[in-house]
Amino acid sequence: MNKLIKISLIALAASISLPSYSQSSTQDFATCLADSLNGKERKELAKWIFLSISVHPNLKEFSKVSIEIRDKTDKYIGSLITRLLTENCPSELRLASESDPLALQKGFEFVGQVAMQEIMTNTETMKALSGYARYTDQSKIAATISKSKSNE
Repeated sequence: MNKLIKISLIALAASISLPSYSQSSTQDFATCLADSLNGKERKELAKWIFLSISVHPNLKEFSKVSIEIRDKTDKYIGSLITRLLTENCPSELRLASESDPLALQKGFEFVGQVAMQEIMTNTETMKALSGYARYTDQSKIAATISKSKSNE
């Protein structure tokens, strides 16, 4: 059962990671953005996402990041986004923007999800994400699954 929970957690992470768009200029744009990133850049994007999320009032107490680190990360991401849009994917951006007013947003949602996937595949991260499993009542969950199967 513990394996089932871990598989479910991985599936949840994957569902967060990879949205499905029909093959379109928006998808081409999103793919260009993602393909133009190397592993270090994906990790930096994930770090930026984490730092941005950490200022939420419910999370702020768990992150003591200096303004200098935030500013350095913002500067890096600003340069990265400028490069992606003006050097790596300008024609894809123009084409997607002509047919989809949300192309830019969708493209960067995809990039963010790909960046988070880079972090989610780390062994230590997966171990931390599955830490809750030792506190779940496996027999109750198994019984619930059995009940739902017998009602079908």
